[in-house]
Amino acid sequence: MPSRIEDYALVGDCQAAGLVDRQGSMDWLCLPRFDSDACFAALLGRPEHGRWLVAPREEVRRTTRRYRDGSLVLDTTFETQAGTVTVTDCMLLGADTPTVVRVVSGVSGRVAMRTELVVRFDYGSIVPWVRKDGDRGVYAVAGPDAVYVQSDVPLRGENMTTVADFEVGPERSVSFVLRWQPSHLGAPSEVDAHEAVTACELAWRRWSAQCTYEGEWRDIVLRSLLTLKALTHAVTGAIAAAPTTSLPEAIGGVRNWDYRYCWVRDATFTLLAFAHTGFIEEARQWRQWLLRAVAGDPSKLQILYAIDGRRRIEEREISWLPGYENSSPVRIGNAAFRQRQLDVYGEVMDAFHQCHRWGIGIEPNAWDLRRKMLEVLEGCWDRPDEGIWEVRGPQRQFTHSKVMAWVAFDRGVRRVEAAGGGGPIERWRIVRDRLHDDVCRQGYDAEVGSFVQFYGSQDVDASLLMIPLVGFLPPSDRRVQGTVRAIENRLLDGGLVRRYAPLRSVDGLPEREGSFLPCSFWLADNWSLQGRHDEARAMFERLIGLCNDVGLLAEEYDVQSGRLVGNFPQAFSHVSLVNTALNLSPDHSSPARQRRG
Repeated sequence: MPSRIEDYALVGDCQAAGLVDRQGSMDWLCLPRFDSDACFAALLGRPEHGRWLVAPREEVRRTTRRYRDGSLVLDTTFETQAGTVTVTDCMLLGADTPTVVRVVSGVSGRVAMRTELVVRFDYGSIVPWVRKDGDRGVYAVAGPDAVYVQSDVPLRGENMTTVADFEVGPERSVSFVLRWQPSHLGAPSEVDAHEAVTACELAWRRWSAQCTYEGEWRDIVLRSLLTLKALTHAVTGAIAAAPTTSLPEAIGGVRNWDYRYCWVRDATFTLLAFAHTGFIEEARQWRQWLLRAVAGDPSKLQILYAIDGRRRIEEREISWLPGYENSSPVRIGNAAFRQRQLDVYGEVMDAFHQCHRWGIGIEPNAWDLRRKMLEVLEGCWDRPDEGIWEVRGPQRQFTHSKVMAWVAFDRGVRRVEAAGGGGPIERWRIVRDRLHDDVCRQGYDAEVGSFVQFYGSQDVDASLLMIPLVGFLPPSDRRVQGTVRAIENRLLDGGLVRRYAPLRSVDGLPEREGSFLPCSFWLADNWSLQGRHDEARAMFERLIGLCNDVGLLAEEYDVQSGRLVGNFPQAFSHVSLVNTALNLSPDHSSPARQRRG
């Protein structure tokens, strides 16, 4: 059985990523890209579905781990009766092919170690042809994929597993290097593992040195930024929502989705997190990816795209994997790419608006695209959609979707007012005002004293917390304050915020999921804007306390079981952490105030 989700740490090279647990087992790895097929899939099944263990052979008394400062180089220290040993894990930045390095270093005593390597391509379904490559290396080949492993100790086959037993002490270290390459190219060059670890650490620390945030939460903010950078594809600039698929939103449930793609919805949040902390180049690359991805017919704007901008992400179920703790089905691809979600027009318009304010990658052609997007939105803003949460129930007139459609026209108007240029500004103002009136009349329920999830409903939704954050209404407005109270009364669970009441009649799925961590950060942002600073700070401290021992967050948290759930680590959670930290830091610029202004 795989470890608890919070027991995993991330290693990555800004093109691919893997998860390694506290026992030294790398249970998830997709190569050569975030959304490629997994060659280690034990996370969603069993060891025979692929994993790589490097751990002491004897009982471990204590395990500690940490990332080296400002880097994604992971040190896991095992204390045993015989002695202490550290396993260092990383993936090389800028390598010509994806490369995983694992170095075992003795600290004290003499510790007997074992490595077990099980390579299974196509999410654990394909057993490769494995052959020795010299005395201390093996290669595993199946179809287009090949994995090459170099080792300081002899490797042997045992029950369809590549293994080695060895011993380390203070004077000795043993290294392993795994490299992926297309099978027709043959073996890649060897790597000096120790030099590679040093170079990797230095590269990450050079990147981290750009961080301009010096507030009291610098360590956890920088860790979140490093996680976001690790999930940013170095070639395309896309940011994967998570490096995993099908980690359940409720253990044993069916809300298991593939998040190894790029969501347009995250655009403004991510851009502001990078820009406000000094990483302008990352913001620029993200903006360039966004511009390329949404290019084309604006009426066909999607909510998510593949890492390379590909549009078709067909969803299928994998029957041979039982799922994380038997949470099935395991899904590959995401059918939500076919949904209509009107809020993405507002997110894209707002992202480009913020880019213009920061002077990031301004291009004349981008304005032509935005104009066409608004032309399309003029003709469809009053239609129902699936909404921000990608429900698989009926389309509805979701209030948040209408608010974000208002954002789209508002940002278009502001662009013309501030910078000139062509555009039917008077017509856009009229549509903006109609949208505002429509939301205030049909999206607000006086009896409930709150904005509601969709027109005609009396349920609330945490996405309504965006109303003051995007400037639709001021935080002091009685309707906003009533909405915040209603969310506190109805959606707080153990002090954390659920997205909505998950009714099958609304989202078409069984009624069980954890609390959605980004929404809890949004509530802290709202409290801060309302002057409830002590409550905002307490919520933020509670949320960062949910990070695992190496500072990572999943999508959701199950209050009843006290566990992280959902895909991991989740970019949206870490983006929200960064932005809320900035909003609560009096000596730093505030993304919430900039977005509203």
